[in-house]
Amino acid sequence: MYDTVWAELALWQILLVGACFMWSGFVRSGLGFGGAALTLPLLLMIHNDPLLFLPAICWQLLFFSLLTVSTHWSNVSWAHIKHVSLRLSLPFAAGLFGLLNLSGPTVSLFVYVVTLAYGIVYMLNRVMVSRGKITDWLCLLGGGYASGVSLIGAPLIVAYSTRHLAASQLRDTLFVMWIFFVVAKLSALSIAGVDLQWQLSLLTLPLVALGHWLGLKLHLRIVAGEQKRFHQVIGLGLVAISIVGLGAAL
Repeated sequence: MYDTVWAELALWQILLVGACFMWSGFVRSGLGFGGAALTLPLLLMIHNDPLLFLPAICWQLLFFSLLTVSTHWSNVSWAHIKHVSLRLSLPFAAGLFGLLNLSGPTVSLFVYVVTLAYGIVYMLNRVMVSRGKITDWLCLLGGGYASGVSLIGAPLIVAYSTRHLAASQLRDTLFVMWIFFVVAKLSALSIAGVDLQWQLSLLTLPLVALGHWLGLKLHLRIVAGEQKRFHQVIGLGLVAISIVGLGAAL
């Protein structure tokens, strides 16, 4: 089925897919999260089927997360990972069930609505941080479900983790958490008989690697204090993309 999809895409659409994957690597290594959340809405505007792109995003997230933390294992808070994973397991499983049973357009609509919310928060330069126990649970439930459906729950999980982790441990700890999520998602997709798109993963890997390298340079600038402006620009772009995507989906 997906072979037919690729055959039907125009050259400019295929080039845009490559650019989107490069963007995913840039965001993921720069912020430590958001590679899927800030890329999937763009990909869905090219072809409205999350299962066409999600497996490739999973493979690349797995590879570059392992690459990033391979020399930083001592900086990972394993206690936090255990604590959060137990609380995310049920909403994540519910999200996986939704991904495999809801229609592609319905999942896409969910992605655009959630992305629009993220975009507004970023555009207004608001910091997504949990402030108490109630918002802790809301972040974990929403982040777990969104991650299960489409790997876009990272900003909510970050909002929770920021309150409970030292800033120096945040990125490396979250990368390890994404590894666990991705392994679970790929296993579920494989059991369900979904094409895991390893060819697409290999073809776009050099582009993601380029984005990853550029993102590492961005991370140094973010550490130096330029995160707010970057978030505002991303937020404006996400709002525009989400509005166009919602209009098309509806």
